[in-house]
Amino acid sequence: MLAVSNNLKAGFHLCSVVLKMSLKIEKWALVRGSAAVDRFLERPAFDPEAEKSAARILADIRRRGNAAVLEAAEKFDGAVLKVADMQLDESEIEAAAREVPARIRKAVKDAHVRVRAFAKAGMRADWQMKTAAGGVLGERFSPMERVGLYIPGGTAPLASTAVMTVTLAKSAGVREIVACTPCGHDKKINPVLLYALKIAGATEIYRIGGIQSIGMMAFGTGTFASVQKIAGPGNAYVTAAKRQVYGFVGIDQVAGPSEIAILADDSARAAWIAADLLSQAEHGSGHEKSLLVTDSMELAEAVRTELKRQIKALSRAEIVKRVIRRNGILLVVVPDLKQGMELVNRFAPEHFEIMTRRAARMLPLVRCAGAVFVGEWTPESVGDFVAGPSHVLPTGGAARMFNGLTADDFRRRHSFVQYTRDDLVASCESIGVFAEVEGLDAHGYSAAIRFENDKRTT
Repeated sequence: MLAVSNNLKAGFHLCSVVLKMSLKIEKWALVRGSAAVDRFLERPAFDPEAEKSAARILADIRRRGNAAVLEAAEKFDGAVLKVADMQLDESEIEAAAREVPARIRKAVKDAHVRVRAFAKAGMRADWQMKTAAGGVLGERFSPMERVGLYIPGGTAPLASTAVMTVTLAKSAGVREIVACTPCGHDKKINPVLLYALKIAGATEIYRIGGIQSIGMMAFGTGTFASVQKIAGPGNAYVTAAKRQVYGFVGIDQVAGPSEIAILADDSARAAWIAADLLSQAEHGSGHEKSLLVTDSMELAEAVRTELKRQIKALSRAEIVKRVIRRNGILLVVVPDLKQGMELVNRFAPEHFEIMTRRAARMLPLVRCAGAVFVGEWTPESVGDFVAGPSHVLPTGGAARMFNGLTADDFRRRHSFVQYTRDDLVASCESIGVFAEVEGLDAHGYSAAIRFENDKRTT
C-alpha cells in the first residue's frame, strides 16, 4: 500500500474541526425495506429553478446571440468579455502550457494515452453480412464534423474531463472539436486544464461556461458556428440547458451530482472504503451520494469511524460535511451480498466498486451502473483520472437507461442494404402484405413495379 502523503498525515493532527453530525447505519432487506434507504435512492430528475433559468437564457441567446452570451458570462461568472475575448488564441494556450510543471504534463499525457487506447479499442468497426440471395446488409460509421464539449471549471477545474471527452472526439475522427469552460473576472483559465485540452486535441477553446455556453454551441451566434452534438458533465444549470437544446443538437446524456456505491464483505478494509466514499462526496454541489452496502455490521461500524477520522484531513471538508448533513452518505447492512447487489442495482450508481472476496464473480450480477471497479486495488479514482474509460457517466439513476460516453457517441451509424433481384423477389410478397395492412399502396407498388411484365418473378 502506498504511503499517505505528509500533507494528509499532518491534516489528521492539525485539523481541530470536529465532525458534529451523525452517520447512521441502516438495515435493509428485500422483504422489509427501509424508509431511510428509499429516501436516499430518490434523486430528482431535474431542478425546477435551473430549468426556468435555462429556458430564459437560452431564449435570449437565440434572439440576441453574442450579446446575450456575454451578458450571462458577466452576470454568472463575473467575466467582463468582448466578442474578441471569447475564444483563446494559440499564443494564450501555448503560454499556459509553459506554466504547467513537468510532472503534471507527464500525468496528463499518461492519462491521454490510456484514454485514447481504450477509445480506439472500443470503437465499432464497419461490418457486413450476405443475404440468402447474394445481397449485402451492414453498417458503417462516420465521424461528426463539429462537436462541442463542456468542461467544468468552477470550484474544481476538471483537467481530467478535458482528457475524458476531447480525446474521444479526436479518436472518433471529428475535425472540429469545440471546448467551452468558464473563466473568472480575470478572464483566466486553469493552465493545466488548457494544457489537457491542447494535448487531447481541442481545435477551439472558449472561456464561456454555464447555460450560455450550451446556448452558444447549440444555436450558434454571429461569430460562432453551431455544433452537431454537445457532451460533457456540468452542474444543474448546465444539465437543464443540455436537456432543453436536445433536438437542436444531439447530447450525450443528462448528468447530475457525482455518485458512488460500494458492495463489500468483511474481507474489505474499512479505511479504504471510507476514502473511496469521501472521494465522490468532495465534488462541490453538496448533493453527491455515497453508498456502502455490506453484509457485515462490524465493517459498517468501522467504516463510520474511519469516515469521521478521515474527513478532518480533507481540504474540502466543509463541502463533504454539507453532503453528510443532507444524508448523502449512507451505510447499509443487508442479510447477504445477493440482496446487497439488488439494492445497488436499484440505486443504479454512476460508479460502483466491488470489494468482496472473488470480486470478479459478482460482475455478471451488475445490471445498472455507469462504471464498475472490481477488487480492492481498483479505487474509483483510477476511473476519474487514468484507467481508460471516460468518466462522463450517467447519474441520478440514469444508468438504468443510459451508458457512459464513448468515442462512438461522436460518430454516426449508417445501416446499408444492397439487394439482388432474387432478394427482392423473395421479399416482394411480404412487402405487399405490410403495405396492404398499413394502407400504404405506394410502398407496395414501389417493389411490385420492378417486376411488371417480368415473367422471371415466377
